[in-house]
Amino acid sequence: MSYSRRTTINCENNPDVDCTIEASLSILGGKWKLKIYKVLRPGQPLRFTEIKERLDPISDKTLTAQLREMEEDNLILREVFPEIPPRVEYCLTDLGRSLEEIFTALEKWGKTYINQR
Repeated sequence: MSYSRRTTINCENNPDVDCTIEASLSILGGKWKLKIYKVLRPGQPLRFTEIKERLDPISDKTLTAQLREMEEDNLILREVFPEIPPRVEYCLTDLGRSLEEIFTALEKWGKTYINQR
């Protein structure tokens, strides 16, 4: 049986007590999502190439997939401008910005963990 992110996120189909934690980790998990969040965190909209430059060596395919998932989860907004050539910008949604507390807590915990080693 293959992994289904949507099944993990849907707590009605997942009777585990830890479903909400699993859903959170599914939405934020992976190598790139927190890094993408960190790039978009300052608040100014960024284009695909700007995000990619700051995350190098991420591939176009991986970045596209991660951005699509984050957009699907309403963490980022993808805005397409009707120009030639087309311009697309990404920024955090209100829900995405609400991760600030979690991100700060993870940074603090990570520093504590590293310093205790």
